[in-house]
Amino acid sequence: MEHVHYESVIGLEVHLQLKTRSKAYSADPAIYGERANTQISPVSLGHPGTLPRMNQQVIEYAILLGLACRSKIRRWNEFARKNYFYADLPKGYQITQDKTPICTGGHIRIETEDGVKEIGITRIHMEEDAGKSLHDLDPFYSLIDLNRAGVPLLEIVSEPDFRNGEEAYAYLTSIRRLARYLDISDGNMEEGSLRCDVNVSIRPKGQEAFGTKVEVKNLNSFRNVQKAIDFEVKRQAEVLGAGQSVAQETRNFDAVKNATIPLRSKEEAHDYRYFPEPDLQPVLVEEKQIEEVRSRMPRLPWERVSAYTKDLSLSAYDAGVLTEDKQMSDFFEKVLAEFNKPKTVANLLNTQVRSFLNQKGIGLDAYLPSPKALSQLLRLIEDGKVSHSAAMQRILPLMEEGDERSPAEIATAEDLLQESDDQSLLTWVEEALAAYPDKVEEYRKGKKGVLGLFMGEVMRRSQGKADPKRTNQLIREKLEQ
Repeated sequence: MEHVHYESVIGLEVHLQLKTRSKAYSADPAIYGERANTQISPVSLGHPGTLPRMNQQVIEYAILLGLACRSKIRRWNEFARKNYFYADLPKGYQITQDKTPICTGGHIRIETEDGVKEIGITRIHMEEDAGKSLHDLDPFYSLIDLNRAGVPLLEIVSEPDFRNGEEAYAYLTSIRRLARYLDISDGNMEEGSLRCDVNVSIRPKGQEAFGTKVEVKNLNSFRNVQKAIDFEVKRQAEVLGAGQSVAQETRNFDAVKNATIPLRSKEEAHDYRYFPEPDLQPVLVEEKQIEEVRSRMPRLPWERVSAYTKDLSLSAYDAGVLTEDKQMSDFFEKVLAEFNKPKTVANLLNTQVRSFLNQKGIGLDAYLPSPKALSQLLRLIEDGKVSHSAAMQRILPLMEEGDERSPAEIATAEDLLQESDDQSLLTWVEEALAAYPDKVEEYRKGKKGVLGLFMGEVMRRSQGKADPKRTNQLIREKLEQ
């Protein structure tokens, strides 16, 4: 059978590392990038006689994410031990939630070329991370860094609602953006703050029963997630098309070969021998706590997109770019509060400002011009006191390099204020027309395109200080006399 005869059924398991100062069940610091094995203690290593203690910030972050996903928040939360042996899991088990995940149900919105789609959430639960095995630092041994052991995670398990790699890519982008809006995780996949496992199966179109599920691991970028899904769907279709059965297994994705390779047979839940965590009391989430967390929730990305397009009449593209991250969206709203021209502000931020940030490799937190200063610059342009080109090419670069003068002070000092006095403008206009008498005749015979030549000549003679709007009027008046 051909690949097109099958339908793919895909689910994602996303591990989101939280931005807490300490670990999930101990006071050990949770700082990324520190020297190996310096962020540990007998508690996070699970030494005999030590007891875990719940980090309350993890609970609040879980509630925050659940509310954003429209999930149901569980009141009575128990913890479990997930038992398995691995070199970087010092306790020999992971503290997690099994039968009582803190969040159930809900959805995450994604946008693809086919439009908006809601991906269902099965559960969100709290757990701790394992350490990290390093296989490329020593030619003979694998090295273990336990700094990450015990760092808090939220595992987000989706419904099998994906049908292709593009939707999975959009989903991961939405989760990262949401996590950053909520300020619960930086979502950096390259630092391991966001990790993803993919479950892929296919079935003949029209069949309701799911096919055999294959899990794919070792996915270190959003693009690799998409590539792994696309490859695995094609591979499984070829297996079934050859009259064979798809094996239930865990596979790795090889980014160099752009292919998945077998790793091990797939574990089932009973292989982990879950049982209640005896050293942690159940956590009761009070309704008062849920409402307190809800009161601190910022406007979510899709809410801002809706407001920007409907209330501010911005295009879907402009709204989407502005809301890619919360910092830019907040910055936009601060400039808008001082200069209420949404399209003008959006153009400035989405072009000049974003270009500068990308060129310097910095974020808005390191951008020197304040929202108030940018609004003052836009006001100078709006009032015709400086030209747009002078503002963007001469004044803004000085502001971005740390010039603390106001835009008006810079314009005055740099002799960039536009001349709107008719007498001065008329002198430049008459000089420009006198320099091109043949073009004057062409204009009067109907060749209106030469108007730009005269505008450019006036700007050259005025060193860019002539008010373009008034200059255009005066040129037309002179030519039509």
